[in-house]
Amino acid sequence: MVNFLKKNIALLWAKKHVRKAEFKTNAEQNQEKLLFSLVNTAKKTLFGREYDFENIRSVKDFQEKVPISDYEDLKPYIERVKRGQANILWTDVPEYFAKTSGTTSGSKYIPISKEGMPFQVKGAQSALFHYIAKKNNADFVNGKMIFLQGSPELEEVFGIKTGRLSGIVAHHIPKYLQKNRLPSWETNIIEDWETKVDKIVEETEKENMTLISGIPPWLIMYFEKLVEKHGKKIKLIFPNLQLIVTGGVNYEPYRDKMEELLGGNVDIIQTFPASEGFFAFQDDYTKEGLLLLTDHGIFYEFVPLEEYGKPDARRLTLSEIELNKDYALILTTNSGLWAYSIGDVVRFIDKNPHRILVSGRTKHFTSAFGEHVIAFEVEEAMKATVEKYPAQITEFHLAPQVNPEDGLPYHEWFIEFEKEPENLQLFRNELDNQLRKRNTYYDDLISGNILQKLQITGLKKNAFQEYAKSQGKLGGQNKIPRLANDRKIADLLKINKL
Repeated sequence: MVNFLKKNIALLWAKKHVRKAEFKTNAEQNQEKLLFSLVNTAKKTLFGREYDFENIRSVKDFQEKVPISDYEDLKPYIERVKRGQANILWTDVPEYFAKTSGTTSGSKYIPISKEGMPFQVKGAQSALFHYIAKKNNADFVNGKMIFLQGSPELEEVFGIKTGRLSGIVAHHIPKYLQKNRLPSWETNIIEDWETKVDKIVEETEKENMTLISGIPPWLIMYFEKLVEKHGKKIKLIFPNLQLIVTGGVNYEPYRDKMEELLGGNVDIIQTFPASEGFFAFQDDYTKEGLLLLTDHGIFYEFVPLEEYGKPDARRLTLSEIELNKDYALILTTNSGLWAYSIGDVVRFIDKNPHRILVSGRTKHFTSAFGEHVIAFEVEEAMKATVEKYPAQITEFHLAPQVNPEDGLPYHEWFIEFEKEPENLQLFRNELDNQLRKRNTYYDDLISGNILQKLQITGLKKNAFQEYAKSQGKLGGQNKIPRLANDRKIADLLKINKL
């Protein structure tokens, strides 16, 4: 009886929530109102005074007065905030710092204000509510749920609680879900990822798991350990598993491997959270695309990818974007990030409502020869190739080979196959052709005999896990770039070539 009530209450809440989601129809107007609200709130902060927020009357004023920034640009302000100073980027000190790893800045401390934190939780809740309403089923609320995440133990930086975003969010999971949640606190705070996953396997293998959440590479690691231990697929271990919630990276390249491990039907919803905010989620689990959250304390701007980094780059608002074009994502948030370049590239596939695909990273590309190949292109090329020449891919990485021992330069693809294609040469040719279809610059380089066709270097099992472990990036929200413009990752991966 209790379980019946619980799932039916969840269904009622979900349908009510979806009906009230008015932002889907008036997003463009509300975005402009939101910007003025953020500017007005912060006009007396140090940042607001320096950039003349008092005289911002339009989006154009904002764009003329406030330049696009990255973490290095905001770091002097954040250092003052870290020392406990208020009224610097936002009116108060942050409620939290989300600590992330950076490449040039060392650890980054992303502020999360008391106004911003609720939206991190609401974004995840909204994703689940939309799923329940679409599915017309909330059975999973009666089972056990697991969130593969960073440690919820937080340190303090001048009185400000600091930790990984997933660890911070763990403190805000609604009470009605707490009884169903795994793993235990003791397991969740284990820092060594392999030890942690082994312990999670022990704690969950005999439970009625109905929802599992995490980024695809670490879900796969968890599932592989379960399958290896029990000798059967996940749906036989967890017959009531209904839903997987994933985010952090594009799910599509992992879909075949996940389906093979699952061994049965499980619904998937993809989300787009980050330390800087919760941006989007898949509101219809049967269709492609993530619904952009335009009423969650974030004003969005979009820079055409081909203009990104140029002094005269256009900064487009939601009303100005075009479908099927790549844009660098720029954020202004209610946690005090102003025209902040998060480093993600998005592509709109719908305007009614606004739905996006995450198509890459501004810093993750291959352009040693001027081709500017991005993640979306290589992932789509791989997907199309695998459809024609079946194979199972665990992970891959693309790097340029500028000075080969013989012949012309080329793109080198490092691929860890779970199952190789029957004919690797045909697979290689098709992969090259698929990339040429998606990137005209690459096609021109091949046609003009500047580059030779791509080369594939097969890697041993767990090569990417070994690389991540060697860099201290195994587990949590760490992701290995699919593309690079140099051979730093490639040279380390090559240690584990077949």
